[in-house]
Amino acid sequence: MKGKAGVAVLGTQDKERIARAALARLMEPQDSVGLALVQAAGAVDALGIATGELAPSANLEREISTLLSDAGGPASWTGLTESQRRWAPRVPDLAPDRDLETMRRLGGRLIVPGDDLWPGQLADLGLQEPLCLWWRGHEHPLPAARQSIALVGSRDSTSYGASVTGDFAYGLAQRGYTVVSGGAYGIDAHAHRGALNGGAATIPTIAVMAGGVDRYYPSGNEDLLRAVSTQGAVISEVPPGSAPTRYRFLQRNRIIAALASVTVVVEARWRSGALNTAHHAESIGRVVATVPGSVHSANSAGCHRLLRDGGAVCVTDVGEIAELAGSSGETSVESRETGTAAVHDGLSLEDLILLDALPLRSGSSVEKLSVVAGLSPDTVRAGLGRLGLLGLALSERGAWKRSKNAQGR
Repeated sequence: MKGKAGVAVLGTQDKERIARAALARLMEPQDSVGLALVQAAGAVDALGIATGELAPSANLEREISTLLSDAGGPASWTGLTESQRRWAPRVPDLAPDRDLETMRRLGGRLIVPGDDLWPGQLADLGLQEPLCLWWRGHEHPLPAARQSIALVGSRDSTSYGASVTGDFAYGLAQRGYTVVSGGAYGIDAHAHRGALNGGAATIPTIAVMAGGVDRYYPSGNEDLLRAVSTQGAVISEVPPGSAPTRYRFLQRNRIIAALASVTVVVEARWRSGALNTAHHAESIGRVVATVPGSVHSANSAGCHRLLRDGGAVCVTDVGEIAELAGSSGETSVESRETGTAAVHDGLSLEDLILLDALPLRSGSSVEKLSVVAGLSPDTVRAGLGRLGLLGLALSERGAWKRSKNAQGR
């Protein structure tokens, strides 16, 4: 690997950063085996093992199998040798020093878990948490999930979708929320533009890119994305020079969902990437909301599908979105972590009823909780999202139970 000789004289933190930079180029995002390898062996050793320069320990494959199984992956896999063959073609191109220098030249940086700028809410992705983020923009910590709202939707937005998105983004930014989206044409662009115009938040908007942040893509949004990087942040999990492939667009959606407490689908066709973002949000216990449209509009078919399938709450104004985000922004970090009475005192009556309905050990479905609590499924989903953000409820493969923090109330 290029530049490897210089790694030996670096400190532990520098070695970790360089290793993660190299791994980000070696492995595709959401490479479960690669991510499990990093979790089991640490980034520095994982790089050596992945490139064949370090022999794996005798128990490593067993540890990786356990991590994959715990994350809901396959009980068996083909083994490290097969994965090393898959990674081998990229090994000659590894040059993390070059990639880090590119970011310095652009005025950006690489952030890794443990850095002050690292968004802690990404840990909710579990094994799928990104190895690192290539960051271009305002050097201020990203807000917690409770202060961030994702606005997503079709690239070919209608005038209705553009108007609604602009109003939502502007109003949310005025209230101090950070608007998260994907930098694309259509709804994404209107979300970023509206947030920049609202501008009351420290970081009014974040664009999560599918390609490297050295290139503003799509080119038609270059001026907009440049403004986002100046006032907010443009981030990506793939290194500079990486192409924004269709697969990477789908991969980055999980980051958009994890950064925010609520994902709002403004407009979406029957088959839309925005629905993929909504699926990621729901899978990690985030609230999903959508905007109703005309029954004659194909651009709202996906939104109506979310409502019909029961996966989303209907919203029509900024106040309703802020209400879904809940009052968690008013609670202290200490209360959130310890589950003290102060957190419970801040819950609405419906959330208190839902909290009492949550089982202590085995998980329960939304439908069962709806019956026990006497609340509608939509109200239960929204409440679970808020309780999850407060650390009072846990989701395990779609089933919900009360967290340890809440069991002492």
